[in-house]
Amino acid sequence: MKYVSTRGMSPAVTSAEAIKKGLAPDGGLYFPDEIPVFSDADFDALKDMSYPERAAKIMHAFLSDSFSYDELLCECREAYREESFGPHPAPLSEVGPSLRVLELWHGPTAAFKDMALQIMPRLFVRSVRKTGDGRKALILVATSGDTGKAALEGYKDIDGINIMVFYPENGVSRVQKLQMATQTGNNVFVRSVKGNFDDAQNGVKKIFSDPDTAEKLGNKGIFLSSANSINWGRLVPQVCYYVSAYCDLVKEGDIAFGEKVNVTVPTGNFGDILAGYIAKKMGTPIGKLVCASNSNNVLTDFFETGTYDRKRQFYTTVSPSMDILISSNLERLLFMESDSGTVRGLMKELSENGKYTVPDALLAKINEDFCGIYCGEDDTHAEIRHIETKYGYLIDTHTAVAMYSAEKYGGEEKMIVVSTASPYKFAPAVYYALTGEKTENELDSIDLLEKVSRVEITSPLKGIADRKIVFDPSDSIPPSEMTADVLRYCGL
Repeated sequence: MKYVSTRGMSPAVTSAEAIKKGLAPDGGLYFPDEIPVFSDADFDALKDMSYPERAAKIMHAFLSDSFSYDELLCECREAYREESFGPHPAPLSEVGPSLRVLELWHGPTAAFKDMALQIMPRLFVRSVRKTGDGRKALILVATSGDTGKAALEGYKDIDGINIMVFYPENGVSRVQKLQMATQTGNNVFVRSVKGNFDDAQNGVKKIFSDPDTAEKLGNKGIFLSSANSINWGRLVPQVCYYVSAYCDLVKEGDIAFGEKVNVTVPTGNFGDILAGYIAKKMGTPIGKLVCASNSNNVLTDFFETGTYDRKRQFYTTVSPSMDILISSNLERLLFMESDSGTVRGLMKELSENGKYTVPDALLAKINEDFCGIYCGEDDTHAEIRHIETKYGYLIDTHTAVAMYSAEKYGGEEKMIVVSTASPYKFAPAVYYALTGEKTENELDSIDLLEKVSRVEITSPLKGIADRKIVFDPSDSIPPSEMTADVLRYCGL
């Protein structure tokens, strides 16, 4: 298997090279030249495996050109240890007769990003070794909240790698900000950026595409890579939990093998839901993929009209990890359903005009598998209250967007709703949704939420207010200074 650029202007590479580089030289995203398909026998075998065994089996189907199954199994067992994730890294909870919630926040940072970012650094280190690159890696990350902390935790203190995380100054929750500001490690750096997530993400993309910066870093023995979902090493582990969830439903007798389930995913950068689509293309019996958006509903409009238009009002919401107007991984979906020439033209339009429109035939093809639904702020609060009152189940703001969208979609099939974060990561909004009360100190809401919900505070978030600040959140820079900040950090 080889990995090609979605824009078709860069040579094909191995999986190890794709993981090491992150972004293709032509600005495109790496994608396998074929998607492996599992047989009924493969799914039957997966059903009786542990999560690390399932993950190793699934990833090996994509990475076998560079990694052995035994290598991947070793790394998966270390990444998904019970000490880090509990007895099951990705358990399902039953909420009502048809909804099944896939809880992806039992890892060390209480967010779904742990599912990929505990294994990705291990894949990255092996990739660098396999490609014989003796340089030092600098991982650049733009985050809307959860990726930053998960990447910092995954890459901290790894020899030969440094990591810099940029986040929007006022675009993450107080808990998310504290998680990053208190990060320890001798190879980590965190900076807040004036503006929103798209400003931070565009700043990082600019650094990656700047040949002058690459030359300066290269002369210093440094190369750039990414931990965002533009990197295939971040995306392929996410495919695993969709396949695993289906296997669990079959094993528990909730469904018969072959019975289709729908999936609803709270979506910003489109990576998580794309992983679900890849799982479907592998043969997992998934029906419709419901793309759940908040008030920044650029994706909902795209699925309805075929026009992707990022030139619109940006909203800061109570589900900040979805406050995104440039969904980078949508490019991979366009590539899967068309070709690199089409993608290249559409991305050129987006860069020059801030929008593009896909042909009607392409939109119809996409809508066979996807639909978009969005949930506003009032409905988000109401959904948190509704689910807690009716089912006694506590959810965060992003999961609320997904639950609302799943219920609005309906359908006769069972629905897997992806829950992406602990409710305590967004305690002020969840507490307000349940009580109608706002707290003067946002961190007080963590303890107050525990009292009113009687749900124990998620372990990684206990005592967060008492941790030492390492990176001052008020030390913010404009996006125009991000390149200089990277060079300063590297001693240039």
